[in-house]
Amino acid sequence: MQSSHPPILVVGAGPSGLMAGAALRRRGLPCRIVDAGRKPGGIWDIDRERTPMYESAHFISSRSVSGLPDFPMPETYPDYPSHDRIQAYIESYATHHDLVDHITFGVRVEEATRVGEGRWRVRLDSGEEIEASALVVATGMTWYPRMPELAGRFEGEEMHSFDYRSPDLFSGKRVLVVGGGNSGVDIACDAARHARSARISLRRGYHFIPKHIFGVPADVFAHSGPTMPTWLEERIFGLLVGRLLVGDLERYGLQRPDHPILRSHPIMNTQLLHHLSHGDIEARRDVTSIDGAAVSFADGVQESFDLIVWATGYAWRFPFLRGEDREPVEELPDLYLNVFSRRYPDLFFLGVFETDGAAYPLIGKQAELVGAWLERRRDGGDVGAFDERRRTHRPDLRGGRRYVRSPRHDVYVRGAVYQAALDRALREVGAA
Repeated sequence: MQSSHPPILVVGAGPSGLMAGAALRRRGLPCRIVDAGRKPGGIWDIDRERTPMYESAHFISSRSVSGLPDFPMPETYPDYPSHDRIQAYIESYATHHDLVDHITFGVRVEEATRVGEGRWRVRLDSGEEIEASALVVATGMTWYPRMPELAGRFEGEEMHSFDYRSPDLFSGKRVLVVGGGNSGVDIACDAARHARSARISLRRGYHFIPKHIFGVPADVFAHSGPTMPTWLEERIFGLLVGRLLVGDLERYGLQRPDHPILRSHPIMNTQLLHHLSHGDIEARRDVTSIDGAAVSFADGVQESFDLIVWATGYAWRFPFLRGEDREPVEELPDLYLNVFSRRYPDLFFLGVFETDGAAYPLIGKQAELVGAWLERRRDGGDVGAFDERRRTHRPDLRGGRRYVRSPRHDVYVRGAVYQAALDRALREVGAA
């Protein structure tokens, strides 16, 4: 029997939006998914008109711990699948859950305005207007590049890593990659192999974790031992990686990390160390100013370049959201459990976090929690206690760990702690 209520609208048909759609449909909650792309996949669709995906991209968490809920990656996949394999896997998930017919492709949400309890009015760039009973924002975090503000103007070619696709771009050029995230290090390795000369600029020292430890994926190894106190875990893992497996990073021209090994997002790419040790690329300090083709670094070195790739991260933005007062919802809203709007009980966000392990299993639990909450409200269950926590409770999702201060760590959660918090919330709404 068809529901007379407006559907729940899910914005985004990447992994987060698809998990939301599966969780809602499993509970008989009517939903519709909209996406600007031409097929499921989100950022993993390298053929999409706008995407941060690039040819050398691979998953940074391993296959065996990173699958979508109840739908493991194929055993034929390698430990760290390439972007095209991940895209095929996501498409097969959408087919498995019969989601494709519920997705409207090729449209963007121009404005979503809350007009009352359980009522959202959504305008698409196609001109269509949709009435929705709830809004699930699953748009991801890599659509709005963050660029640094520096003195001077570069006269060569420059781009954000969002626009990078292929190392063919580097042929014959003096290339500088700025930024120490995993995509920045990947791109720097591409430059090391294809550019006339290559440099990477890092503002601080980072820890490098091999993708395999003693022959198994690093995240599998990390979860295979006993649970330890935070201080002991940091000390033992730091000794293992810093002393035995990687060694002194200053030997490669890198800065010594200024924080314990688990206090920042790990760089899962020791290929850079390979290229540094072979002279294919050189490390530089933070960029301080630019004058024409010349770039000055914090240690006083100055060098000229033809191309700069700014791998400087992304801003969290949701420009289409409007509250009942038609004022824009904050760029990074205040959220309970990184999921629930504290202002509106019918507004949800998926994937608004960074973590120290596989993200998809956690997003799957977020999706289940949204589905369970909406199901309980639909069925007239008591939601008072949970609703009070939604509005006021601020649990520690980091387990007491202090991460380095940076924009990406503003929403950082410790995976095991966050999973436990989501499991508790699922029990509270009667879903576990």
